[in-house]
Amino acid sequence: MPTPGEPTPPTRQTPAAARTHGQPAPASTPTAGNWAVGMLMATTPCSARDALRILATAADLADVAVEDLAAAMTATACGTALPARLERALRLSVEAARTRAPAGGPRAAGLAPNPARTEEVLTRLRGCQARLAAAPHDPAALRAMDDTAYTLCVLMGRPTALEAITAAEELLAATPTL
Repeated sequence: MPTPGEPTPPTRQTPAAARTHGQPAPASTPTAGNWAVGMLMATTPCSARDALRILATAADLADVAVEDLAAAMTATACGTALPARLERALRLSVEAARTRAPAGGPRAAGLAPNPARTEEVLTRLRGCQARLAAAPHDPAALRAMDDTAYTLCVLMGRPTALEAITAAEELLAATPTL
């Protein structure tokens, strides 16, 4: 313990401790939240925004903090089973996110997307999913998946990645091959 007037030695804070004092975690340190978002983006598939929404909804359903749910999810990578109530809440949240909007609603009129471009973006999205499945904590993989999901949503004129993927697959199935 330093005496009064003596400088205190610097302490090394963990990323969680740094965040509690208003300082962001270092970008090179994968947090449980980033890892959980990556896992959801790879398996659902969805954008980072939608993955955060799924995570928050599941945490609310399970009545736990988002950080605790994320930590439990990342522990599954080490072989720890997800507690039943967390698994149930996560499954319900993912199912709700995958539920499509009722058909017959107003659709924006516009040009049909180019099938070649659609196939290119859909293929890139599948590659991003595989990359995230291998390394859900990789910030570059998270950004690539988010960018590609957004591009597909804009290209297909759909609000969610799941709807955009479905629309892209339907377009490609209906397009005659040369």
